[in-house]
Amino acid sequence: MAAVTDKTQIGFAFSHAKDPFDAMRAVKEQLGDRPLAGAVLFCSHRFDRDRLAGAINGCSEGMTVIGCTSSGELTDYGYDHDSLSLVAFPAEGFQMVSHCFDDLDKFDAVGARDAVRTLAATAERNSRALGDAINHVALFLVDGLSHREELLTMTVQDALGDIPLIGGSSGDDLAFQQTAVFEGGRFHPRAAVIAIISSPRPMHVFKAQHYRPGADKMVITGALPHERIVTEINAEPAAAEYLRLAGHAGEKLGTEFFAAHPPMVRAGGEYYVRSIQSANPDGSLTFYCAIDEGIVLTVGEPVDRIAGMDALFADIHGRIGEVDRILAFDCVLNRIDAEQRQISHDVSQLYSRNRVIGFNTYGEQYRALHVNQTFSGLAIGK
Repeated sequence: MAAVTDKTQIGFAFSHAKDPFDAMRAVKEQLGDRPLAGAVLFCSHRFDRDRLAGAINGCSEGMTVIGCTSSGELTDYGYDHDSLSLVAFPAEGFQMVSHCFDDLDKFDAVGARDAVRTLAATAERNSRALGDAINHVALFLVDGLSHREELLTMTVQDALGDIPLIGGSSGDDLAFQQTAVFEGGRFHPRAAVIAIISSPRPMHVFKAQHYRPGADKMVITGALPHERIVTEINAEPAAAEYLRLAGHAGEKLGTEFFAAHPPMVRAGGEYYVRSIQSANPDGSLTFYCAIDEGIVLTVGEPVDRIAGMDALFADIHGRIGEVDRILAFDCVLNRIDAEQRQISHDVSQLYSRNRVIGFNTYGEQYRALHVNQTFSGLAIGK
């Protein structure tokens, strides 16, 4: 990939080098030499994190850098894998400040609100040099195995006030062993990071999903909410009942099945996906999101994804004009379902044409919501 020559354009670079120092050197060479306000990185979980942190720190020279591990990356090729990618915000047009919430098991909502309000005040103060009419957006990256996204997202968005929040849950390529976020020069397990991006450019946050509710209803009659486990649906073992309602003869439960037949819940007049992570040996189901007894679910049915995405990108262009970059948080189950339906090449081409970059997540954050199986993101105009 050629180096970026327009110093006002959002920089983006990626590498498939196996050694983290080689990957970071390649990324830095692609970006060229220009002042940066900050950067966001997404990386395959295969990298040694201590060595990668050292490589990042050696190239970032004290600059604000946040990031996370992924379950696939979105690069100029569209869907990508086993890469290191970096989004660089030029100092000419952007300001960026960040804060890390470490040890989410001891998350203090009151203290977090104070920290976010302080960060927002800092962003407001620092961005005055960019002009009078400044837009702010909060990027939020959360440990995808923390099971704390709902509380975190509501708390942080409440403290942000009118600043919209957008982000994703870190992944580890469906290993479900250890995910992490990056901030302050190191990778943090069971943590979350917020960065406020400030710019006079137009910025728009969005959320889209590729499913509509079906007719069959499922009532959760047994659950372990703290573990996001459903033990019973319609007073029957959860996995067997879900398969009976969603499947066909001979089908088996697995990631591909969950991606194709996502449960959906109605809330506030809208339907949201509540994705399943795994079927367990005891017949229960583990979800990617908060779940509890009494919730009524329906099995989602796919819509025309390409037509829906074309409409979404047309709406984005109508709102902000010419797009510089779209920083996207795309659920890993969307990628798997695209592969199963043999449309991943078409989706990749669509992403590439519309300058989409980002990563495949274990869940997405949109304003005060933690959602599943969406394509969400931040569109930034020129």
